[in-house]
Amino acid sequence: MFDLHVSIPLLSPLIGFFLFLFLIYLIYLFITRAFREMGFSPLEALFIVFVALLFQSANIYLFSYKNWLVSLNVGGGLIPILLSIYLCIKKGLSAWKILLGAIIVAFSAYSVTYPEPNKGIVSPFPFFLIPAFLASVYSIFSYWNDRSRAGPLAYVSGTFGVLIGADLFHLSELMSYHVSKPRCAVIGGAAIFDMVFITGLIAVFIDSILLFGKKRET
Repeated sequence: MFDLHVSIPLLSPLIGFFLFLFLIYLIYLFITRAFREMGFSPLEALFIVFVALLFQSANIYLFSYKNWLVSLNVGGGLIPILLSIYLCIKKGLSAWKILLGAIIVAFSAYSVTYPEPNKGIVSPFPFFLIPAFLASVYSIFSYWNDRSRAGPLAYVSGTFGVLIGADLFHLSELMSYHVSKPRCAVIGGAAIFDMVFITGLIAVFIDSILLFGKKRET
């Protein structure tokens, strides 16, 4: 007869393996779709993520304050900034629309984040999704008749907004905590899992969903 007690343990690792592959596939779809909305090919998207992962431990020293050493992470901070600048130039995004979007996202990012001496600037789930949602909605209304710029604006306003509102606005609060030994305050320190990195991608992904019906009409 079929031995259920033997087969289940044997199948469990296999099921776990396929679930892991499925999760990787979902992440791949999310990343490539978000970057495709900004005008990048799937190969270019994977290359950007690969470079971000490659430099996830690389930090650029900025300045010191008491025992706090402030740095910018290459993977989670510098790359999103450079990518945003590139999109601003390539897509010819309106400067005032970028500024307004960054302000909206910055205030929301500041509201849903707080400094934690042992962790840095943190935001609880699901509140960290609010800045991305606002960046998406704002970009859709800003470029309703020019969808090719909606995604890039969502990414740029989301990235700069979180960078300003979450990291820069809270930085002085974080450094106000007394630490007996030198401690690092790294902007974008969580690399591709940092709020600076993922907010823009989530905003663009939401854009692609909300604008799906409008795209089909054209």
